[in-house]
Amino acid sequence: MRKTTTMMMNRLLTTATTLSALLLLQITTIPSSSLVHSFTSWTNTNAVSIQTRRYSKNNNDDDDDTNNPRRRQLLQSTLSFGTLLTTTVNPSAAYASSSKSRTEGYAVQRTEREWAYILSGPQYNILRMGGTERPNSSILESEDRDGTFVCAGCNTPLFSSAEKFHSGTGWPSFAMGIDNNVQVEKVNPVQASIAGAELRCATCGGHLGDVFQDGFLFVGTPAAKSGKRYCIDGAALVFKPSGGGEDVFGDVPPPRTSGGGGGGGDLPGFLQPPKIVPRSS
Repeated sequence: MRKTTTMMMNRLLTTATTLSALLLLQITTIPSSSLVHSFTSWTNTNAVSIQTRRYSKNNNDDDDDTNNPRRRQLLQSTLSFGTLLTTTVNPSAAYASSSKSRTEGYAVQRTEREWAYILSGPQYNILRMGGTERPNSSILESEDRDGTFVCAGCNTPLFSSAEKFHSGTGWPSFAMGIDNNVQVEKVNPVQASIAGAELRCATCGGHLGDVFQDGFLFVGTPAAKSGKRYCIDGAALVFKPSGGGEDVFGDVPPPRTSGGGGGGGDLPGFLQPPKIVPRSS
């Protein structure tokens, strides 16, 4: 019995040593041109979650809000071992989606020059470059009217307002997409649970955002039923009100509010510093 226990312990030790060596090997192979950002944990009345949003660093170093990595990072409050494990064991998962063609196999075909002409700067950066906008930078995050959210590149219906909910992340969030109009990147279950999977428009291949398997945390929202949280960059969408009226383009920033409520700010509202209330005498 003692001999059997010793053999089992030796096997476990060997396995742990091998995994550690693999982790160290993978860490050294992460390319510097690809960044994994926004490891954020938050606590509110409904949920505690960990989110990752990723992008591939562009060659140009301009000061565009959606391209500058210093302005795209959120407050790093918690980094879990599970998230670290996903991005180190399989570092290519963080940027593999950006290397997949956004034109081949899609019904709507345009040259990159044509896309750059018909799309605004923020729209092109998200849809065609796979970028990520700053939280609370889209007017659609607070859009609560009935209607449909369509692709800014090809006008394909992507999300219904009935599936929209406020996740507190600063990005428009939905419980599910419309039919098969939203394409989900095929990744391993571990990455899908922790780091999410890329979302694209199934018609034009435009990048939309990421889907996470933490919908059950948002009690009282449509995501609690679907179990998923579609975290979308607002600039990739255009909102069409069901009762008529003008379209709302997601690349428009929200109106700034006094008092630092988070509208248009660099941080979500729940990360804004608390207001100081004078003590009553």
